[in-house]
Amino acid sequence: MRASGLLLIAAICAALLIACGGAAEPALQPEPTVQRQQAAEPQPEPQQQSAAEPNKVEQPAAETDQQDAADAQPAEQQQQQTRSAGAAAEPNPIPGALEFVEAFDGLSFEQPIELLPWPGGGLLVAEQRGGISLYFDDGAIRGLLDLSERVRFRGEEGLLSVALDPQFAERPYLYVWYSPRSANATRLSRFPVEGSQADPDRELIILELAQPFANHNGGAVRFGPDGMLYLGIGDGGAANDPHGHGQNRETLLGAIIRIDVRDASTAYPYRIPADNPLLGVPGVRPEIFAWGMRNPWRMAFDPAGGALWVGDVGQDRVEEVGIAAPGGNHGWNIFEGGECFRRDDDCDALDDHIPPLATYGHDLGCSVTGGVVYRGSQLPWLDGAYLFADFCSGRLWALEQRDGGWQMRELAQLDAQIASFGVDHDGEVHLLTFRGPILRLSAAPAGG
Repeated sequence: MRASGLLLIAAICAALLIACGGAAEPALQPEPTVQRQQAAEPQPEPQQQSAAEPNKVEQPAAETDQQDAADAQPAEQQQQQTRSAGAAAEPNPIPGALEFVEAFDGLSFEQPIELLPWPGGGLLVAEQRGGISLYFDDGAIRGLLDLSERVRFRGEEGLLSVALDPQFAERPYLYVWYSPRSANATRLSRFPVEGSQADPDRELIILELAQPFANHNGGAVRFGPDGMLYLGIGDGGAANDPHGHGQNRETLLGAIIRIDVRDASTAYPYRIPADNPLLGVPGVRPEIFAWGMRNPWRMAFDPAGGALWVGDVGQDRVEEVGIAAPGGNHGWNIFEGGECFRRDDDCDALDDHIPPLATYGHDLGCSVTGGVVYRGSQLPWLDGAYLFADFCSGRLWALEQRDGGWQMRELAQLDAQIASFGVDHDGEVHLLTFRGPILRLSAAPAGG
């Protein structure tokens, strides 16, 4: 990467971190969950923004709110102790060479956040501003759904994730997780699809969560191999998790939830699966699959094994990736990655949390972009590896299980902001970059 490119990214990241940090805290909003069926229901009061939180159109939803630890944390938090180091970066060269092929003839995107196969051919691409379009091999482009007039596109808010019903032929529905302009909230909605057009007038609101702040809204909508819908939700924002949502199982904030939407209706937008791990536990939301998350920006199921991989964005020091454990506590805000974030006594008392499989410090980046497990055919030396990246530094890693442990291997460092990953019909991986082309991972030609 050229020195000028590094300086530019550093400047951008620094500006964004300062903007998200903010010396003045916004007024706090109540945090109840609202299962909304009608868009016309009363909305929460307008959210007050921090004086240092302008409308940052250029800030990624992929989380850039880390602050100066000396400003954001009490003294005891500045003396954190390493409890679980996770996988270390592996400098060995990869067995094969990668090249990054520009998809869609090099078409540039502003802020793409999802790419997935479209049934029958072509790829779906969703952008944070609110547009969802289909791109076909013959070069044709068709708009599937435009929510730009409904989406609050600002900073980490916007259209954040989409998913198709796993039985799309029988249930042709598109699910969208977005920030509505009409509320200080994030909303999970279902839209019916006919042909290559989703109907915006037949929106069914599955779930809406009031948000106390404008960052850490998550997340990713994913259907598991069991047909259930999984949704990663951030801790509600600001810094240090001021409301304690990460360790509060009475809220859905700071958690991954698992719900059944197969028979969703206005009367019953979702049901609780009978085998949810915390169903029946007093004082616990039964939707919760795993908790102790800060901002699980991207999740992905391994097509081969079914494990749910998560990239959880850190605050000041540590970024982490791991596998979501059913009914498991992943530690935030007592731990940040593998390090003690609060007092030693708090960390010692939490002896049953799930440590990450890999971590890296802010000398290598500042905001993890969770990725996917590679199960394609063009890069056999990466089969079974979990690929993930850092938004700020452009580093791309493979996390592989070798010699009885997990090892990180740096594959490349791009002069790009990698905000998300996508997989095509053949299982080949695409990198979604802000203000640039979408890049497909491919094997470099022999001798190239």
